[in-house]
Amino acid sequence: MKFFDCTRTSIRSPFDDDVVYQFEYMEYILDYAFDRLGATSEVGHPILMTECECNPSFSRARMSELLFETYGVPSVAFGIDDAFSYKYNQKLGNCGEDGLAISCEFGTCHVVPFLKGQPVLGACCRTNVGGSHITDFLRQLLSLKYPYHAASITWEKAEELKKEHCYIAPDYMSELQIFKNNKEEAEKKTRYWQLPWVPPPVDEPPSEEELARKAAQKERAGQRLRDFAATKRSQKIQLLEKELSDLEELMEQLDEAEEPEATSILASAGYLSRQEIKSAILKKIQSIRKAKGESNGNEEKADVSEADKYPLVSVPDETLTPEQLKEKKKQILLKTTTEGRLRAKQRRAEEEALREKQEEERRTENPELYFEELRARYSDLSEKIDQRKRQKVNGNNNSSGAVGRGERLNAAQKERMRLLTTAAFDRGKGEDTFGMRDEDWLVYKKMSKDTDQDDDENDYDESELARITSKLQEVDPTFVNKHEAAEPTPDPHKVRPLTAEDFRIAIGIERFRCPEVLFQPGMIGVDQAGIDEMVSISLRRLMEDESVKERLCQSILVTGGTSLFPGMIPRLESGIRQFRPYLARLKLIKAADPILDAWRGAAAFAASSKFGTQTFTLEDYREHGENLFHRYNIVYTL
Repeated sequence: MKFFDCTRTSIRSPFDDDVVYQFEYMEYILDYAFDRLGATSEVGHPILMTECECNPSFSRARMSELLFETYGVPSVAFGIDDAFSYKYNQKLGNCGEDGLAISCEFGTCHVVPFLKGQPVLGACCRTNVGGSHITDFLRQLLSLKYPYHAASITWEKAEELKKEHCYIAPDYMSELQIFKNNKEEAEKKTRYWQLPWVPPPVDEPPSEEELARKAAQKERAGQRLRDFAATKRSQKIQLLEKELSDLEELMEQLDEAEEPEATSILASAGYLSRQEIKSAILKKIQSIRKAKGESNGNEEKADVSEADKYPLVSVPDETLTPEQLKEKKKQILLKTTTEGRLRAKQRRAEEEALREKQEEERRTENPELYFEELRARYSDLSEKIDQRKRQKVNGNNNSSGAVGRGERLNAAQKERMRLLTTAAFDRGKGEDTFGMRDEDWLVYKKMSKDTDQDDDENDYDESELARITSKLQEVDPTFVNKHEAAEPTPDPHKVRPLTAEDFRIAIGIERFRCPEVLFQPGMIGVDQAGIDEMVSISLRRLMEDESVKERLCQSILVTGGTSLFPGMIPRLESGIRQFRPYLARLKLIKAADPILDAWRGAAAFAASSKFGTQTFTLEDYREHGENLFHRYNIVYTL
């Protein structure tokens, strides 16, 4: 539209249930209409406006004000669109003077009785359901059914689908049963809307030339990486050799210097003793050999490792400072603990070898008893490991009776937690004197012993369970490890490629469910009567005898754009018969052109002599203003 402001973000219809409320938007529509008719400045012709039944007087007053003040029209008349359509079809011989007009419009539906050719507005009936509600209901159903295609299901597309595919079911419940039970017939009544879809490209196998090109490219990239690694390795070797030469020079200076001077040289270099420098030299030599790809002996590795970890153990106490003595005590304690663990592992290995020998003897003597003992041992270890895992997972005590952390800890673990808490609480309270006494270092021993024992016990139980499991699997093919069976590896999620079926929208039950709101407005939350029940309500409002009502039912005109759904006339007839006496005569006729008959009837009325006697002029408006419409509540006869 030429005069429409397309920059607005909240466009509203000027109509609300077929009554004009937004006159700002109505002005855009009139600007467009008058411009297409050639009226650019003022409209110098009388105007005939159609409206719905019982249009509010304030809406008619605002429309007259818009036409008089904005466009300067000389006179205005108002008429009912249903009446114009009925009178036009009456001239065509489709209906008589007495009858009913059922108008199914865009926003509302009306039923208007006619007696002697004139509308009886006191007996008309109205329902605020129309074609727009059907379109919106269809859009909502399809959007819920295909949420990933909601952007494609626009209001305009839903309007198009409604006009092309929707129909009125003769019996709504029977039609539902067809889609529920009869798949073949339901498939015939289903329509499909194919959205744009481009098939994914098919990956063709690469040619030999492409494979050769990629292999050459990969080889070049690998060569660049190898050259870069060689350069980095040479740089690292040079750096290590320089550091080694610096350490050797430092040892030469210590050998030539006297004892006081040697102590200051060590302090300036950041070393505690000559042994520590020798350990660093051996470590540098080992690093250089490793960078060059040369092998080192196991004994040398062990010696270097021991010298690197505990450099002060072999240094006499007379040559050490108080800080170095303190460090030496800690190293002696750690070395003793490590050696004890190694001896325990060695002893355990010897015991394991002895046990293997004894088990082999028992297996030879009595195989059945031996495997029964293995199964019992397997059950005990499995239960023990599972209980340990459950203890790690459980939280603190709660109302459900779960075991808390305090109940899971044994005595050694509780002592360790107490020592940690005490050390953290005492930290920062004055001078830190921890380590001045020998018994202070027992804290580390107690704390590490608990952890080491727990770790060793866990490792031993798990290795023992694995050993027993392997032995049972060797002799019993039906044996199943419950730890492996309880935790199967999940299959990786496979992404299915999209096909044309994923972009096809099926419109089946929605074809008749959406237009059903005309007969059951409660489906969309409107608590009003359907169009078939409206006929009964309108007849009850007529203060006439039954013969007049029977005569009206023999000439029922169905008009309006929403009445174009297939199956509308048979469904209306069956619905109206439910409210009429048994074997009462009934005749429904569809208008010649349900959309344009109202315009053709209005054009015929505007060309007649009655039109001039039923108009409001500009002088009347200027003299009376809006009170002219409120005072008389005018109803025009045709």
